[in-house]
Amino acid sequence: MAGHHARHGIGLTAPVERLRGRAGQRQRLRRLKRTNGLCEHCLKEGRVMIATVVNHIVPLIQGGSDEDSNTENLCAAHDREATARQFGFDVAIGARGVGKSGRPTSRHHAWAGPAPTTVLAGRRRPTPPGGAKV
Repeated sequence: MAGHHARHGIGLTAPVERLRGRAGQRQRLRRLKRTNGLCEHCLKEGRVMIATVVNHIVPLIQGGSDEDSNTENLCAAHDREATARQFGFDVAIGARGVGKSGRPTSRHHAWAGPAPTTVLAGRRRPTPPGGAKV
């Protein structure tokens, strides 16, 4: 994972020792109980959603501590938003795969790569919008 962050110019620090195994599971459950297992961001928005992730507000890789005060309980959607914000990535709007800037949020999105081509009579021609009509 460190290589991924280095490629994207994200500042790295020495890894923080984390609890593993049963001790780590107990720590996660204790942190989730803090909000009765509910997403903190959803609660602020007046909604009730189950928290599936204990997120570090300042990521460990960026020098954050593994203390309760540096964690928040989030649902999957809010975790994606928080992670994108923390690491400087775009967040998808709904399920469309396009961020607020209008750019694709995934390198696998149809707009993110080169246009597909169709081979006709030995020549490569761009595929027309809507697909090939061969």
